Amino acid sequence: MGPGLTDDNELLSGGPLARAAEMDADGVQVFLADPQGWTAPVPRPDAEALLAADVMVVVHAPYVLNVATTNNRIRIPSRKLLAAHATAAAAVGARAMVVHGGHVLAKDDPAVGVDNWRKTFVRQAEDGGFAVPLLIENTAGGGNAMARDLDAISRLWEAVGEFGAGFVLDTCHAWAAGWDLGSVVDDVRAVTGRIDLVHLNNSRDAAGSSRDRHAPLTEGEIPLELLVEVARAADCPIILETPGDAAAHAEEIQVLRRALQR
Repeated sequence: MGPGLTDDNELLSGGPLARAAEMDADGVQVFLADPQGWTAPVPRPDAEALLAADVMVVVHAPYVLNVATTNNRIRIPSRKLLAAHATAAAAVGARAMVVHGGHVLAKDDPAVGVDNWRKTFVRQAEDGGFAVPLLIENTAGGGNAMARDLDAISRLWEAVGEFGAGFVLDTCHAWAAGWDLGSVVDDVRAVTGRIDLVHLNNSRDAAGSSRDRHAPLTEGEIPLELLVEVARAADCPIILETPGDAAAHAEEIQVLRRALQR
């Protein structure tokens, strides 16, 4: 599967399939509700078109969800909404759903967050499992995060790997967390055994900054050649979450395609 794009502005752009056609993308990543809110997903009017399209669809869960936290007022609704979004993702033919690893409070033992993640999968398995595969994404900052450091991801995977949890490698997040992008694909696979999706993003900030600020593919602090090598080594679907207009995104997709064909 070749490059895809994230569609954060569907209503202004005519929908994800229109955007994919406009930019010659092979896939799209969409939200099914406000990414910064707690709104439950509702049926999409373009569901049948998405199901029938020859375009990979990936859903991203809302950013606010945090199934790791010890705060019951966040963790419990996060679990419920995660399941609801997975069901809605299946209704549009999504290949998988991306979710951030979340975090615990500074006073908490991270092991509690890992256990909360395991309980999420265990309880969902009792109801037949998630309707689509769940892909956990590495995050850029936070010492109490579940998926910032490779050792933390290792502990998380010991708890949830048996449930078929997938992994999303975000290059901007990895760069911000101080990972070595030259070996990151091998490093992650040594821990998780898999990389299911790459969010191929450049960064506006220096390595190790802990700042999650995406940059256009060719304009950030990460050398383009390094990003291309990550994409080539991962050999899996790629989504671009870079800033820019339609023309800029179309050019990025072509730049990446040409580089991967060399």
